[in-house]
This record gives sequence, structure tokens and C-alpha cells, in this order.
Amino acid sequence: MADIEAPSLPLLAGLARGEYPQARELFDLVLEELGLLPLTSENLAKARWTAAQWWAGQIVGCQLDPVHGAKLIYEETAAELNYPDALQPIIDLAKTLDLPNDQPPDQQHIHDRVTSAARDFLTTEAHQNHSL
Repeated sequence: MADIEAPSLPLLAGLARGEYPQARELFDLVLEELGLLPLTSENLAKARWTAAQWWAGQIVGCQLDPVHGAKLIYEETAAELNYPDALQPIIDLAKTLDLPNDQPPDQQHIHDRVTSAARDFLTTEAHQNHSL
């Protein structure tokens, strides 16, 4: 993940179905290696921002379907971060994807808009992180 190093992360990612019972222990180890334990509200918020940045990067890099990525950012990070302004364009697009429409949406147009919003988010985040 985006400049994140944790020796146990590849082990967690590579678990076979029969090894899933080990996942919780490895997950806790990864959190510890990343300095996210003990879990505090600050650590959780940092992890959610990291997840949003990673998903946005996956969208821009064509590694994640933009519609699915927008929904992940909206449901898994934005909601938990109280819908921050930095994520608002992606949130708005994700909300419109769930609205019932009489006409099927133009998928390419939606993909382009989500990808553009993800790119803008990453650019803004990179600028803010470098100016700190």
C-alpha cells in the first residue's frame, strides 16, 4: 500500500482460505507494525485517510473499478470521518450512483468523473502533506 511497510502485511494478504483463522492475529500484528495500536480515534482516522488515499490511487491507476472505489471511499471512510470536504466530490458521485434513475447512466462518463475526482483528491492530499 502507498508507502506503507509492515513485514506481516504480505503474510496477511497471502493467506489461503484454510488459513483464515490466522487472519485476526496477523491483522493485529500488521496494526502493531504500522504503529496503529493501541487503536485510538486518531489512529483510526489516520487509517481511514490512508485507505481513502489508497483506493483513490487504485482508481486512478485503473486497478479498481471507479464505481466500486467511490462506494468504498463513501461507505468505509467518508462516513466514518464525518464526510470531510476533501472527499465531498467522491461522496457526491457515490450518492448519485445509488439513486434510482429512469435511464441507465453512461458508465464511461461516470468512470471518468470518479477517476477525475480521485485524481483531484490525491493531488490535494499530496499538496497538503508536502506543505505541513
